[in-house]
Amino acid sequence: MSAILAFLLGNPAILAIGAAIVGGLGFGFQQRLAGAKAERAKQATAEAAARDIADQVQNDIGALPADAARKELRSWASN
Repeated sequence: MSAILAFLLGNPAILAIGAAIVGGLGFGFQQRLAGAKAERAKQATAEAAARDIADQVQNDIGALPADAARKELRSWASN
């Protein structure tokens, strides 16, 4: 067993291949995490924009007098 271990650790080509595999896996995992982080940021931006629009609509509805709101709702109901 120690002879096999000594061969693997003593052979520079095998060590280089092992290091390349480990480095490639590490880079792949890092890219996946970066992509997930970018997607979360993109979704958060979209949700913030949707909240802004919802707040604007809510403010517009609250600003209408009761008679104007009823008139507006009647025009929507008749369509």
